Amino acid sequence: MSLSLQALFWGLVAGLALVIGAGVAYYTNLPQRVVAGVMAFGSGVLISALSLELMQEAFERGGFDSTAIGFVAGAAVYTLANVILAHFGAKHRKRSGKQQAESESQQSSSGMAIAIGSLLDGIPESIVIGVSMIAGGTVSVVAVVAVFLSNIPEGLSSAAGMKKAGRSRLYIFGLWFGIAIICGVASWIGYAVFSNFSDDVIAATNAVAAGAILTMLADTMIPEAFESAHNFSGLITVLGFLAAFVLSKMG
Repeated sequence: MSLSLQALFWGLVAGLALVIGAGVAYYTNLPQRVVAGVMAFGSGVLISALSLELMQEAFERGGFDSTAIGFVAGAAVYTLANVILAHFGAKHRKRSGKQQAESESQQSSSGMAIAIGSLLDGIPESIVIGVSMIAGGTVSVVAVVAVFLSNIPEGLSSAAGMKKAGRSRLYIFGLWFGIAIICGVASWIGYAVFSNFSDDVIAATNAVAAGAILTMLADTMIPEAFESAHNFSGLITVLGFLAAFVLSKMG
């Protein structure tokens, strides 16, 4: 299998975790605290991955300037896009409670905004998987596992909120299957396109993704985790960070 197809495959694997999370949310009635705990664990995994993998790789390839500029740019672009989407009803897209139902009652366009917002969250992570294959010709296991583990709570929490908002099964699973496919394509782009660029561009790309992911965590996943898990959210997040850290050292 060519490296491009491998990148596509691993992106699809990580993206399908969104469908798994959505399936758990749709067919079970998990307590709110369990959903919050899973969100906290996934947040810790992603924080570990962006700290130990993305930022370190960016710094080694492009130095401090490319890394810092990319990191801040990723955060700024994500924040701007998130503000725009929030205006159209996607502010609570990762909330597992009744917030999505309230958005739906206030703005009929919130369904499309939530779908676009979910893409905004998933694409940077997927591009990183493809970019990770450029240096050594093999995928970063830590990157795949981190994105997979973080996608499960994303799909879980968002789908739980969609179900409470009265969205159909076809809408929920059609959305997440579609996003999973796009994540696979984004991973393919991360390898096929960025392998032709300089180290500075690749470094900046990693840093942009890191900035976008960290901003997403601070804006959406961590608040959702804290609202229900309260004092335990910090400990669970640390355990997620430790799990990814151990995995990176074993690799």
